[in-house]
Amino acid sequence: MAILEVKNIEKHFGSTKVLEDVSFSLEEGNALAIIGSSGSGKTTLLRCLNFLEMPDKGSITVRGETLFDASAPAAEWEKNLRKKRLHFGMVFQSFNLFPQYTALENVTLAEKLLAQERPDFKQNKKEIYDEIDKHGLELLAQMGLSERTGHYPHQLSGGQQQRVAIARALALKPDILCFDEPTSALDPELTGEVLKVIRGLAEQKTTMIIVTHEMAFARDVADQIIFMDEGVIVEQGAPKDVIDNPKEERTKQFLTRYTQG
Repeated sequence: MAILEVKNIEKHFGSTKVLEDVSFSLEEGNALAIIGSSGSGKTTLLRCLNFLEMPDKGSITVRGETLFDASAPAAEWEKNLRKKRLHFGMVFQSFNLFPQYTALENVTLAEKLLAQERPDFKQNKKEIYDEIDKHGLELLAQMGLSERTGHYPHQLSGGQQQRVAIARALALKPDILCFDEPTSALDPELTGEVLKVIRGLAEQKTTMIIVTHEMAFARDVADQIIFMDEGVIVEQGAPKDVIDNPKEERTKQFLTRYTQG
């Protein structure tokens, strides 16, 4: 059974249709790469999944639970919107770290805020925070940042900051980890270290959606590729089909432009 089912999603900004009838599913433990030109709707799709934007039509289901259904009254799907967002961990193009917090504090902040809602929080605050810090240290170690836990963002390279951002997204144990062009703000020499981390997550069967222009990386890491153009899914399938043997002319033209560029 698919962990994620997206059906007939549409999104408009005024008279501009940014997404049109977007449907796909994702199996648990798989990595989905979304490719396409700038303005094709890739980022808007991720923002709809995380409810940073609200779709105008369609539905989103995770683990059999319908998180969003545009055909239902708004009051129904608006319930517990914050908790619904927790199904998706987001890693953005920009690192979005809090400059006043260390790497460890950035990673653990959301988990500590949520812990304050636990009924046993007042009685067990120290133990709860110690356990959260332990989890944060483990995530930073996984990112290769054990020696940087007490560093502030300005003391870290761009690649290190993005790895902190990945650890932060993993901290709340989301069902699906989403990346929106995670290397676009990095110098070429730092791109590799972030892609190495994502590759490791794929090897660990982390369920992921990756919006990327790194075509070779997408071919090697993704279980499934979606090519989008002008807000629609033009082609989807295994990397060997979509990238190596595309059927649609628009896909071929995009890959030719990318290769020549």
